[in-house]
Amino acid sequence: MTTNVLACIDGSSHATAVCDWASWASLRLDAPLSFIHVLDKAPQPGLADLSGTIGLGTQEHLLEELAELDEKRGKLAKEQGRIMLEAAKRRAIDDGVSEPATLQRHGELVETLVEFEPQTRLLVLGRHGEDSASAYAHLGGHVEQVIRALHRPILVTQGEFSAPQKIMLAFDGSATTRKGVEMLAKSPLFNGLELHVVLVAADTDDNREQINWASTTLAQSGIKAHAAIVAGEADKALPRYQQDNGIDMMVMGAYGHSRIRQLLVGSTTTAMIRSARVPLLVLR
Repeated sequence: MTTNVLACIDGSSHATAVCDWASWASLRLDAPLSFIHVLDKAPQPGLADLSGTIGLGTQEHLLEELAELDEKRGKLAKEQGRIMLEAAKRRAIDDGVSEPATLQRHGELVETLVEFEPQTRLLVLGRHGEDSASAYAHLGGHVEQVIRALHRPILVTQGEFSAPQKIMLAFDGSATTRKGVEMLAKSPLFNGLELHVVLVAADTDDNREQINWASTTLAQSGIKAHAAIVAGEADKALPRYQQDNGIDMMVMGAYGHSRIRQLLVGSTTTAMIRSARVPLLVLR
């Protein structure tokens, strides 16, 4: 089965960054690219809210008008989505992607993405929805829901696209993060880029052995890797390292042990995505 880079497109002013990151990943992975726009089935406010307050004589007439208005909204949303998908497709072609596909579906976002999971190699979505005015606005509720539901690598984008040169991998020595290292070593996504492997822990012989294994494994695959052990709390130490070293993208596993066990299953996940000023690649 062919696996794609799947990018979620919405009405956000930051959707172009999602498109550019998805195009970059598609080219690096030599994988087909598909853009998807999901139309929410949730009813528009008004129909249920007003039905109990209008008089009996006018209730049927007004409900019919509200139903017609809701239908018009649906058609306009569908057309808007089609236009956005076409714009994303043209932008991807300009970026060098060959024959990107477009998909439009009605339904709930997470359920729809789970449906496409078997054909997905990498999912790309923005950390904010179309209601957010800022790239660093309140975290969109859909992000954590998608990360919990899917078992595919997920690239959470933010800000404008710039081809990354320095990547940081949060490593804790667990079986899960070791698997993440092996996954990166086999993937062409970061070939030729500079990768920093960062362990938030005490500087002990055991921890140095763990992180040296990670950097050696990556180096054997042609990935230039720097190993670092830093002290502190993960949700503060990792963003600080990113800023101090000019890191363009952060990578971490969905689960770990020690002090980053809570990543992507609790408040630390939200804190990391909120505090990071660069895209975050979540490995599952």
